[in-house]
Order: sequence, then structure tokens, then C-alpha cells
Amino acid sequence: MEGWRILATVLLGVPGVIGVLLAMAKAREKTGRGSTVAVTGLVGLTALAVTAVLTLTTLPGPVTWVLAGTVAVIVSVLALAS
Repeated sequence: MEGWRILATVLLGVPGVIGVLLAMAKAREKTGRGSTVAVTGLVGLTALAVTAVLTLTTLPGPVTWVLAGTVAVIVSVLALAS
């Protein structure tokens, strides 16, 4: 496995986990129910895990870096807006 794939996955995973936590906090704020928060967390972590596996294995280089950069920018904007 190439080193750049591992680096891109880490750069995708760290803001991705923060984004999932932000989504879970927003779900808790809106509904106040733990079950909604749990479902939000499971869906977010599953999507992040699938994306990380695709980044490590099959996605081409430019797509991988654009995906990692997009997730980082979106999470940064969400963190500043909340």
C-alpha cells in the first residue's frame, strides 16, 4: 500500500470523525432523543468507513485528494458555524 493513500485516509478520517460528532450533536440538539443520535452516528461512521476503505484501495489519486480536502473544508465550515 502506498504511503500517500495512508496519508490521504488519515486526512479524511480525522475531520470525518469530527464531522460525525458535529452531526450527532446537531441531532441531539434538534430531537433530544438518544436513539436519533445513535442512528446518526452509525450512519455517519459507516459512510466514513466505506469512504476510508475506498480511499485505501480503489479510488484514483486525484479523487482521493479532492475527497479528503472537501471533507476537511466542510467540517471546518460546520465547526465555525456552530
